[in-house]
Amino acid sequence: MVSKPATFFGKEPEIEIENKNHATLELSVADALATSGGVDASDVHVTAEGDAIVLSGIVATPAEVDRAAEVAQAVAGVASVTNQILVG
Repeated sequence: MVSKPATFFGKEPEIEIENKNHATLELSVADALATSGGVDASDVHVTAEGDAIVLSGIVATPAEVDRAAEVAQAVAGVASVTNQILVG
C-alpha cells in the first residue's frame, strides 16, 4: 500500500485553528466594501489567504475596481490585496 500526504489541488490542507481569523478578516473587508462609497460591492467576493485578501467578481466601472482595492487595503489586519475584479 502506498501512502502519500493529503493534498487538495496540490495544496496542503489547512488546519482550522491556524486560520481562525480568515472569516473575521473576510467579513471585515466585505463590511467595509458594503459601507464605503464609490463601489457597488454586491457582486464582489472577498477571500482571505492568511493576511492577504483576494478580491474577485464584477463591478460597473474601472474606478470601482480601484476603489475596492483601496477600501480593502485600509482594513486593519490586511497585509496585501490581489485585485481580480473585472469590469462588466
